[in-house]
Amino acid sequence: MSTTYKLDTATSRANPTPAPMKRLTVPKVMARKKDGVTEEPLVMLTAYTARMAQLLDQHCDLLLVGDSLGQVIYGLPSTLQVTLDMMIAHGAAVVRGSYHSVVVIDMPFGTYEASPQQAFENASRIMAETGAAAVKLEGGEAMAETISFLSQRGIPVMAHVGLTPQAVNALGGYMARGRSDAEEAKIIADGKAVAEAGAFAVVIEGVVEDIAIALTKAIPVPTIGIGASAECDGQVLVTEDMLGMFERTPRFVKRYGDIAAVISDTAAEYAGEVRDRSFPGEAQVYKAK
Repeated sequence: MSTTYKLDTATSRANPTPAPMKRLTVPKVMARKKDGVTEEPLVMLTAYTARMAQLLDQHCDLLLVGDSLGQVIYGLPSTLQVTLDMMIAHGAAVVRGSYHSVVVIDMPFGTYEASPQQAFENASRIMAETGAAAVKLEGGEAMAETISFLSQRGIPVMAHVGLTPQAVNALGGYMARGRSDAEEAKIIADGKAVAEAGAFAVVIEGVVEDIAIALTKAIPVPTIGIGASAECDGQVLVTEDMLGMFERTPRFVKRYGDIAAVISDTAAEYAGEVRDRSFPGEAQVYKAK
């Protein structure tokens, strides 16, 4: 069953939101995996602004307001400098710009690791101030107690195992995980632990394909792959990577467009017309009556 729908009205700066649609829910996302099988994979992309949410919403099941916005939007060197206020501001914009997808918001580094109580305080603020459906946090067995604490208090949690960018300093870089027996065992154990703790879905990032397949088969909740396997229950990419906004992207990214070239060429055309005074033309100026 396709999740694509047609907007009833066009959007503009004066009319920034499409006609309301019935939004998917966390239980419906979970129900897509039945008896260990997901017939139609879940589609997830990142969104950080209302306008991008409008464009992606009709094609996605989930929109992730990822802490990758630190690099994509703010030009930061990593996700570690992202703040809770940043996530809330962008998360609220994405919720306003979407009517169909389940909106999930990343919890930034340092906002949930200290204790389940700290995580609940910050997660409840995200939920209340954005209207999002769920939060996402990184970590496996170490976060199981926190995931359980949040889930039991009405906050749906998407977990994230494998390559966890917030732990880049401890991991020693962004290289793929699972190339040793010890890493493989840890990834499988982490995935099982967060699923048992109540996570409604698990992102598997940057792991050896066989491990992603094994973990997908081992847990009852959907897995969302990124640099993992097509056999995961769904996929996610950073939208700007997928669109070709950046020349350099991770190996697991497929560039479906070359938006950077389109923007540069369009800006060059505009600059040329401004300099030769052909813009604005007759169609863009006002005349006296």
